[in-house]
Amino acid sequence: MDTQQITAPPCAQAAVSGVIHHNVRHTAGFTVIGNHLAQHRGLSLVAVGLAVHIQSLPAGAKVGIKRLAERFPESETRIAAALRELEAAGYLHRSRVRLADGRIVTRTVSCNQPGADAATATPPPPRPARATARPPSPVPPPPSQECASPSPAPQPTPACVPQPAAVLVPAPTARTAPPPPLPQPHALTPELQRAAAAILADLRRHAPQLSLSEADISTLAPGVAAWLERDAHPDTLRRALTTDLPVPLRHPAKLLRHRITTLLPPPLPGMRELEAARPHVIVIPLQNCDRCDRAFRSRHPGHCRECRTYLPTAA
Repeated sequence: MDTQQITAPPCAQAAVSGVIHHNVRHTAGFTVIGNHLAQHRGLSLVAVGLAVHIQSLPAGAKVGIKRLAERFPESETRIAAALRELEAAGYLHRSRVRLADGRIVTRTVSCNQPGADAATATPPPPRPARATARPPSPVPPPPSQECASPSPAPQPTPACVPQPAAVLVPAPTARTAPPPPLPQPHALTPELQRAAAAILADLRRHAPQLSLSEADISTLAPGVAAWLERDAHPDTLRRALTTDLPVPLRHPAKLLRHRITTLLPPPLPGMRELEAARPHVIVIPLQNCDRCDRAFRSRHPGHCRECRTYLPTAA
């Protein structure tokens, strides 16, 4: 058989799979990031990006959660979680310190290489001289002290300098006053007790989240009885307890206790209090006319208006 003639062109070289780097050397405005951070397997992508951003900032820049949330589209919750990741990995240290003026601030220290110490940091070893084929030249005599210019010693790579021990200050706790006691009626009669318990048990018909247990109803009934004792209408009481409920409602009994106590109306004023509030009315007494004996109002006795028109005018 004849030899097969291959006339088809060779296949094109397959493209290289994976990323292809096109790197340009930076001359200004750059930050050196270690691969231990950029390729960290235990940090999330948000934490790695946040660490890169913090390391690129100048000293003294604000890196609070609210400031970072204004800068990036991530929420405050995600940023706070990323900061906790960086703290656990050693890239970030946050502590609360008290200043000289008494203010408490948060001090944030960013470490570009966790675990490194300035005391143990050593300068990089010198580069080995290139081997040449030339024979070794004789060592020249040392130059004089006047002409010799000492070469500067290589500076050690700056590492994370440990900050002075921060004085940890516990978060201030506000003193909470005890809640006011539940109002009590002057006389808790059985009829008043039953009416108050019925109103509390009926609340779940108007607001399903206000489903109370028998123990809660027995505890709150005296407060509702105090409302009824002050002539509060049941509808008024029901609106005060079921309007504008928070969502979600976690503790209905505590909410009702607060509203029953703080929204308690004052007692209705009596007739004696209302009489004192009325304006004083001046009443002019009745007089009998000396001429026609007709009654008229006047401060002084004499004649009525009609009789005064017929009386002769004094000269």
